[in-house]
Amino acid sequence: MSMQIKQWQTVGTIFTLILGTLLHFTYEWFGKSPAVGLFSAVSESTWEHLKLLFVPMLVFGIAEYFLYGKDLPNFITVRVVSIVFGMFLIVAAFYTYSGILGKNFMVADIATFFIGVIGAYVFSYKLLENGALSGKTSQVIGVLVLAGLVGAFALFTFFPPEFGMFRNPVA
Repeated sequence: MSMQIKQWQTVGTIFTLILGTLLHFTYEWFGKSPAVGLFSAVSESTWEHLKLLFVPMLVFGIAEYFLYGKDLPNFITVRVVSIVFGMFLIVAAFYTYSGILGKNFMVADIATFFIGVIGAYVFSYKLLENGALSGKTSQVIGVLVLAGLVGAFALFTFFPPEFGMFRNPVA
């Protein structure tokens, strides 16, 4: 099972990198459709760029759940914790490098996305492999956190707070 999990995490990494990259552009491609905006970046804000990791990992995680995840007692919580970890890596890497340099660079921004995705899937593999977060309470908390994230992305897409990571630096 460990080898199967490793293979799925590798495929998930590639899937997330490709779909996440495409989601950077889909809002514009589809005429700024609000429906597309729910899962695509609608601005250049840090928050909106977190969708580029969140949405593909969620979609791939749903597929994984039905393929093998339902047989793992920790799958749902591990996926949610891994998504949050990947998002944290993106935010930490972005604000660290841009804070030190005083500005941001597109190639470094792309690198932060890659760091977040790869880090999230490595973390996911390690947690799935060792059976961490297997309890029923963990699974309930995982579902609640996931629901909160889905709600936050939907709400803040259309009503972003006046707070640093939600601001569009281009506007």
